[in-house]
This record gives sequence, structure tokens and C-alpha cells, in this order.
Amino acid sequence: MSRAPLWRAVAALAVIATSLLIALTMAPRLGLDLRGGTQLVFETKDSPTVKADADATDRALDVLRRRADALGVVDPTLVRSGEKRIIVELPGVLDPREAAEVIGKTAQLNFHPVLGPAEDGDKDAIADESGQKLKLGPVALSGAGVTDAAAGTDPQFGPGWFVTIDFREPGPWRELTGKAACEPAGDPRRRVAIVLDDEIISSPQVNETVACGAGISGGTTQITGSFSAEEAQNLAVLVKGGSLPVPLELVEQRTVGPTLGADAIAASAKAGVAGVILTAVFIGLVYRLVGLLAAVALACYGLISYAGLLAMGATLTLPGLAGFVLAIGMAVDANVLVFERAREEYGAAPRRGLRAALDRGFKNAWSAIADSNITTLLAAGLLFWLASGPVKGFGVTLAIGVLASLVSAMLITRVLASALIGRVGPGVSGLGSIGRVRTWLTRRDPDLMRAGRRWLAVAAGLLVLVGAGLVTRGLNYGVEFTGGRIVEFATSRPVDVAAARQAVADAGFPTAVVQRSDDAISVRTGQITADDVVRVEEALDRSVGEVVKQRDELVGPSLGAELRRNALIALGVALAAQLAYLAFRFRWTFGTAAVAALFVDAAVVVGAFAWLGKPIDGVFLAAMLTIIGYSVNDKVVLFDRVRELWPVSRGTPFGRVVNTAILQTVPRTVNTGLGALFILAALAVFGGDSLRDFAIALLIGIVVGTLSSSFVAGPAAIELERRAGQPPPLPAAPRRRPAARDGSGAVV
Repeated sequence: MSRAPLWRAVAALAVIATSLLIALTMAPRLGLDLRGGTQLVFETKDSPTVKADADATDRALDVLRRRADALGVVDPTLVRSGEKRIIVELPGVLDPREAAEVIGKTAQLNFHPVLGPAEDGDKDAIADESGQKLKLGPVALSGAGVTDAAAGTDPQFGPGWFVTIDFREPGPWRELTGKAACEPAGDPRRRVAIVLDDEIISSPQVNETVACGAGISGGTTQITGSFSAEEAQNLAVLVKGGSLPVPLELVEQRTVGPTLGADAIAASAKAGVAGVILTAVFIGLVYRLVGLLAAVALACYGLISYAGLLAMGATLTLPGLAGFVLAIGMAVDANVLVFERAREEYGAAPRRGLRAALDRGFKNAWSAIADSNITTLLAAGLLFWLASGPVKGFGVTLAIGVLASLVSAMLITRVLASALIGRVGPGVSGLGSIGRVRTWLTRRDPDLMRAGRRWLAVAAGLLVLVGAGLVTRGLNYGVEFTGGRIVEFATSRPVDVAAARQAVADAGFPTAVVQRSDDAISVRTGQITADDVVRVEEALDRSVGEVVKQRDELVGPSLGAELRRNALIALGVALAAQLAYLAFRFRWTFGTAAVAALFVDAAVVVGAFAWLGKPIDGVFLAAMLTIIGYSVNDKVVLFDRVRELWPVSRGTPFGRVVNTAILQTVPRTVNTGLGALFILAALAVFGGDSLRDFAIALLIGIVVGTLSSSFVAGPAAIELERRAGQPPPLPAAPRRRPAARDGSGAVV
């Protein structure tokens, strides 16, 4: 007796127990869009003396990390992205002005001797705190010689704040102050200028008690001036953090309020629960006992994928939550493929029993399951490689979900079904018949491919309609792809959008795009500053009532153009990758037909968003690549069945073979599509504005993708095969059984 079922059961228990342990002992790492905070993306620029390469960016990253720590931000995240970009995440920081000004400031700190008052017309002169122009000598001491700095106040010396600076070596400071002390009291040359980014922040006079040539010993000094507590603290942070080796440019900034993140988590949880319940009820009604066992495996899938995210230390973002919920629908696909094949096997040989039919169902469905999941992993990998920000999190979550769905379907469902399938009858098991839809199709046997060229003409008409939408309406690119700023404000009561638009115009931004959605107002503008955002917020407060900033995104024009270019590259690479894989696994004609159908799917979704005026942004890119990965699953299942039927039907016209494959795979296609539609409908209803457009794109894509598998990919493959001239594949050679032996085989 084979021990494989026992080992499968042990492996399933080990996976579930490990996942449960991880889920109970580790906390999820939430992205800023779920817990609130500010994300800043800086790009390093060349300076006159230093080239902005990877090494300079790493040194700048160290300086930024020290500054973030000195600011007191809890759990800041700073990473280098590419060669010249630095991503800074500051949880809980909702006002980006202070963070960007302090963390990203160039902070070139230097100490200069004062040579005297500047002459008129001296371009190198710098004004001191009182506005007097001073002529400064060369740098005597740089910020690199500073070891520590702290803001402080002492009531004995007055109410003002000061900054204490500790030097690495006491000699340079002693020498600088010793030379200044040789000048008479009150002479400007007795002063030392402390210059931050070409601005004198303090020019104290050396105390009269300091002797000429002796200087200030001890390696420490105090910078005094008319500092407020905040100014003193910021100066201490900059001095302590050190100077940046290269200048930084802020190219992207995102700020999300904590309430918006909490609402997103609650909405995604509702969508997940509703979607799982609907999917479990549906699959249970269609497949009875094995469907209910698959629903249990789906719950285990959720646990496994969640534990996988925790174990990898992945950051869970809002698109990632959507990917987590969506992958539940995709996890149904493998179960449906197995159950449909098991139904076929039982119908072909009922005497072998349900257990044998189930085992052969798992075996024969593996090829289509593996191919479809690999194509989805290709899409997830492209998301991680080419996308940025939260969309990367979606790619990670989707990849983990695909792997977890394989474990839940091929291991957990199999263990549960194998344990119970022999104890019930065929009717209760759900495997006793091929189903009403398949029975009806078999009896009617419609020849769908007889009108194959008509279906291709309909697809061409859809592409013309898409082109008309792109020409007449154009694409509504989001700020992420065009550059600019978008700010979303929550309102305490319903607001007239015309009044809000007038308030924004009165604040000085008449060309801003102002829109209302539910209980929020969004304002989209060009490259405006954080101070301008405050002016807009104050104008809305006065005009429409109290508003609260929920979201603030700033994308530089160069970054927007780069993201738009990467989005097109991602879509092109995705289609090329699918073509290469399908051509390798099947025939080039099948791969070309599948990619042509995928192009129609993608074009229809883009055209629908053009006609509806929906935004094209990073989340839309995630939806498009998911549609490509999801839709190609249908094509893989169809051509896998064609590959199976064609060699054993060599006398049958190829069009008839494709038609038979379509009719045989329709139940799987419909059932899988409905499982995903339940999830997406729940996302559209409960997900809020942030996920509604994502769900709409996927709803359109899955419906169109399901239809294109039969009415575009099938006819296209037939037309290509007519022109290819390649012979059909040969039947697989039967396995040779070992010859029977005479006797025991022993030798005496």
C-alpha cells in the first residue's frame, strides 16, 4: 500500500501548524497607506565636486537615517531604490513640510573666520543675522568635525534657546577662536560665522575673557541667537546628522491620514469575508462535498498566505490587501480544474470508483494548473520589477497568494477529499456527474467555431470602438503618471463641488481640478508646495466648513514621465513573456493566438476607462497586469485541452477539435470566473473609492477575458494553423510495462 496519502497528510498538518504559529506570534507590517504617515522619495543630484552615484547615495542615506532618528520618528524606514533614489517612510508624520525641510535639507555646515565688513558690490559677501554683509575667510572647520549637537535652554541666561555643539577634535575650534580673540572687542573680525547652506545662522563674538591665541578649549561651544524651540531642535538635528555629500531633490511625496488607512483595512476585511462566504457557498452548491472541502482548504489558504507575508517581512499595502482578497478567487481555479477532470474520469470509468477518479483528476489537471500559475507568477514578478510604491506590495502579495493556492488545492484539498471520498456515494460527493451545463452542451454540441471569422470581426469592431474612445475622450492619467499634486480632504457634511472649486480658485489655483466623491473633496493641481496645500485647506475651511486632509500625493514631472514609460514597458513585457512561455509550452500558433486575445482584453479595459473617464494610475497598472495573468489562465486551460485532444483525433478537422475543447472547458471557465466575480463584487461594494476602480477594471477584464478565450483565441488559433503548415502533434507513446519474469529471478 502506498504511503503517499500519509505523507501528504503529515505535510498538510505541518504547513497548517507552522502557518498558525507564525500568524499568532508575529504582527503584520503595515504600509503607510494603512497606518498613516508620510513617504518621501528623494533623488540625488550631481554637485560640483561629487558625482551622484550609488556610493554617494548610500552615504546620503546614512545621513538621512541619522536625521530621522534625531527627529524622534517611531520606526522610520529608509531604503535606496535604484542608483539615485532614496525612499523615506515616516509613520505618524502627517505634516510633510517639516519632514521634507529637515530631512532633505542639504545642510552644508561650515565655520568661517570673519575678515570684516564687506565692501559694496562684493558678490561673495553673506548677510549676518542683522542683515549686515560680512566678508568671510575660507572654511576653517566643516560639519564633518561635529560629533554631537543638542538644543537646550537655561533660564539663568534668559528665555532664549541655544544649540550646544561638540567637536571631534578640539584643536581646529581652539585655533579659530584663538585668532579671532586677538581682535579688539566689538570689531567684526572678533566674530566667528557659522554658515548653513550659504546662510549665516549665527555669528557670535568670541568672549572677552578668551585670551589672544588661547582660544576656546574643551571641544565644545554654544550657538546662541533668537531661536525658537522648534528652530533650535531642527538646527541640532541638521548639525548632528551631518552634511549630505550630494544635493537631494524631492521627486515624490505621499501622505495618508490614519483614519483613511483604518477605513481601508475595515473595508478590505468586509470584502474578504463577504467574498469568501459567497465563494464557499457557490462552490459548495456546485461541487457538494468536495466543494465544501475546497472551502475549508480556502480558509487554510488564507492562513498560509497571511503567514507567508509575515514570514517574509513583506509590507502590507492597500493594493496588497486587494491582491490578498483577489487571490482567494484565484485559489478556486485549481480546485475547479481538479474537480472537473475528476468528474470526466468518473464518467469515463465509473467502475474504478470515486477515489481513482479523484486521483486521476489531480494528476491530469496538474499540467494546466502549473502553466496557469506560472503565467500569473510572471505577471506578479513584472509588477515587483517594474512598478513602484504600493503596487510592488501588490505583486508580492499576488505571488505569495499563487503559491499558497497551490498548497491549499494540491495538498490540503487532496488530503481532505481522499479521507472522505470513499465513504459517500457519487451523488453526495459531487463527482458523480459532469454537471448540467456540461451535459446540456454535450447533448446540443453547438459548433461555435463555424462562425469563427465573425467572432474575430466582432473583436476587431471592439478595437475600433476602443480607438474611438482614445481619440475622442483620451486617457485620464493620474498624478502618478503626469506629475503634480493631488490632495484629498474629508468633509464633515455634504459639500457643493462648485463652492469647493471656487474656494480653491480664490486661494490662487483657478486651474485646479476639484472633484467630489462620497464625503471627500479631491484637489488636483500642478507642482505646488506644502505651504500652498495649507492655503487650499484654509480656503476650504472658510468656504465649505471644516475639512481634514486625508491624503496628499506629490509626484515630480520627471518621475511621472518615468512611471508612465515603465507602465507601457510593463504591459509590453508582460505580453511578450506570455507569448514566449506559451510558445515554449505549446505551439507558436497557440501562443500567438493567446497573446492576440490578451491584447484584446487589455485594449477593451483601457477603452472602457477612456469612455468612463476613470483615472489611469499605478493601481490601474496592477489591475491590468493581473487581468493579463488571470486571463491567460483561461487560454492555457483551453490550449492544454486542445493539445490533449488533437493527437488522438487526427482525422478530425482542427476547427472541430478546438470547438470540442471549448465545450469541455466551459464549466471550468464559468465556475472559476464566477468565483472571482464574487470577490470583485465584494471589493467594489465594500472597498471604497480607493479599491472601486481596481475592482471595476478587473470585473471588465475577467468577463472579456473569459469570452475572448473561446471567441478570439480559438478562432485565431484556427486561422494561424491553416497558414502554418505544421503537422499535428503525434500521440504520446504509451508507457512500456516491464516484461513478466519466469520464476523468482533467483540464481542458484
